[in-house]
Amino acid sequence: MKRTMFRFRVRPSVLEEYRRDHAAVWPEMLMALRDTGWRNYSIFTAPDGEVIGYVESEDIAAARAGMSKLAINTKWQAAMAKYFDGAGPDESMVELDEAFHLEDQLGALS
Repeated sequence: MKRTMFRFRVRPSVLEEYRRDHAAVWPEMLMALRDTGWRNYSIFTAPDGEVIGYVESEDIAAARAGMSKLAINTKWQAAMAKYFDGAGPDESMVELDEAFHLEDQLGALS
């Protein structure tokens, strides 16, 4: 399972509303994420509108591609568009490279 972090931005003026919407994601969207290979998925926000996501997946490119084909994702992205200036996260996310993982290094000691 590969760990992936990514970042994008929402408008700071709507950050609390963005957080409320993500506190109760539609059940169909949750199941779609699960069914396309998203595991242990979390989103974190900063007061300036920066959003950091973390997900584990066998193949994040395939998981993203799978979501892009689903009507529920199209509906969700349309509902979330109000939080972004221009491109939403599907178009603007930047994947971060992992530099350290405690469990990997501890495991290597054994």
